[in-house]
Amino acid sequence: MHLSTVILPVDRWHHGGRDKWRRAEDLGFHTAYSYDHLSWRVPFRDGPWFGAVPTLTAAASATERLRLGTLVTSPNFRHPVTLAKELISLDDVSGGRITLGIGAGGNGFDATALGQEPWTPRERADRFGEFLPLLDRLLTEDAVSHRGTFYSADEARNIPGCVQRPRLPFAVAATGPRGLKLAARYGQAWVTTGDPKLYESGTPEESNAALRVQAEKLDKACADIGRDPAELGRILLTGFTPHRNTLLESVDAFVDFAGTHRELGFTELVVHWPIQDTQFAADQQVFEQIATEGLAQLDR
Repeated sequence: MHLSTVILPVDRWHHGGRDKWRRAEDLGFHTAYSYDHLSWRVPFRDGPWFGAVPTLTAAASATERLRLGTLVTSPNFRHPVTLAKELISLDDVSGGRITLGIGAGGNGFDATALGQEPWTPRERADRFGEFLPLLDRLLTEDAVSHRGTFYSADEARNIPGCVQRPRLPFAVAATGPRGLKLAARYGQAWVTTGDPKLYESGTPEESNAALRVQAEKLDKACADIGRDPAELGRILLTGFTPHRNTLLESVDAFVDFAGTHRELGFTELVVHWPIQDTQFAADQQVFEQIATEGLAQLDR
């Protein structure tokens, strides 16, 4: 099992931003991700929020070993052609250390920031179903032409392609049947935050059961196309399950959580870098102790 972190893009680069990414590498995190939004929920809505791709490019130059990625990008304000060019450039700058976390998106601020009406759940799924296969082609072929319902490309050229071959890995966020089919076909990993219906009043036991069901549906989606489910990493972005208030209270609490979720088949846990006075508040010293000792204790 790997332990990774999410560093929200809320700090000016020369006033704490760069230091967090370097510290994440020093602490031994497997990957440091960033959200790819134009803005996010309160209290972040009215404060600093920087772009994911420029931030990750800077982080790539400030680190040497740490994997980097989005968690997650969506079609809400992205187009496959321009995104592919940015990702190939980012993969090159990082020396092949980029993972693209990607999902269908939601009805948050990103959904209307470009002046459009928010898409229905069906339209989001339809768009994602076209976006992801086209992005896959753009990252693996030198020149791509495509005429789709939502996205088109006219000899879009992406030479020399990704450092990682045949392309950088996709970590596909999905819980519904259409998204899980895309994860099974195109993903090198699957991402979930758990069952959102259990966020407010669910129990840890209910959350674990819901995650088990999601994983079983992913297994079936893989079986339907003849793919070995073991080929996909399984990533849990923590902070959105009933465990969120206790997960980072102590190393012991984290070890209990990690052990349970390893038994559920998860290969990577992602914890949020502490931000005081927000839902991601945590003791920085305990957080760093978890980073350096948590998985070691789990294996004892």
